[in-house]
Amino acid sequence: MEIFGYIASIFIGISLGLIGGGGSILTVPVLVYLFGIDAFLATEYSLFIVGISSLVGSFSYFKKGLVDLKTAFIFGVPSIVSIFLTRNFLLPLIPDEVFIMRNFVLTKNIFLLLVFAVLMIIASYKMIQKKAELKIEKVPSQNNNILLAAGEGSVVGILTGLMGAGGGFMIIPALVNLLKIPMKVAIGTSLVIISLNSLVGFFSSIDHIKIEWSLLGRISAIAIIGIIIGSQLSNKIDGKKLKPAFGWFILVMGIYIVIKELFF
Repeated sequence: MEIFGYIASIFIGISLGLIGGGGSILTVPVLVYLFGIDAFLATEYSLFIVGISSLVGSFSYFKKGLVDLKTAFIFGVPSIVSIFLTRNFLLPLIPDEVFIMRNFVLTKNIFLLLVFAVLMIIASYKMIQKKAELKIEKVPSQNNNILLAAGEGSVVGILTGLMGAGGGFMIIPALVNLLKIPMKVAIGTSLVIISLNSLVGFFSSIDHIKIEWSLLGRISAIAIIGIIIGSQLSNKIDGKKLKPAFGWFILVMGIYIVIKELFF
């Protein structure tokens, strides 16, 4: 199954480079089901893979002037604080056996996968509803917009810390709708935020787990190749047109995880 895992790793990067998000949603399922990695450890690996590949992908957008550093700061600082608190204090509170009823035991691994599946389903809805996502909403105050963006940054940080997902599906709509940032700049800025969030999350809890660096390095290298391809394709292909199709794929994956973990 590992060969399929490496192939899927390319698409993780391509998605991040092309539409500024979505790749992190694929990472944990790829690690768990194709590489056979424990769900908790997969969230840690996902942070590094998504973080390092997003960092590389952001360079091409930065060189083109398509990164808003001020916005990355506004959105990123609350996210980083939330990630640190989640990885070091919230995640360790989840017991190994979350729920027990007769012959059914909801373990920590299954719980994390089910929460991740719900996250995938929510992400798929936002990707499929592309028109609603790109609609510029009228709000009374720019200061309110900034506060809302910072608040959403905190929510993204909690999700990133808990699930190892970069949160691009939430970041880009917030940048476009609340802060009125053009889509191309939103993608580049999203990659910067995702890279900071993910790498901070990874290194804040690295002391608590054993990392298989050779495997992590191979997957990350392939994802980086994918994000370079995706960044180049973004010059020729409109990522917004591919987002709904990718959303349907994520929806099917999310439903599959729920069915597999609860019934098989």
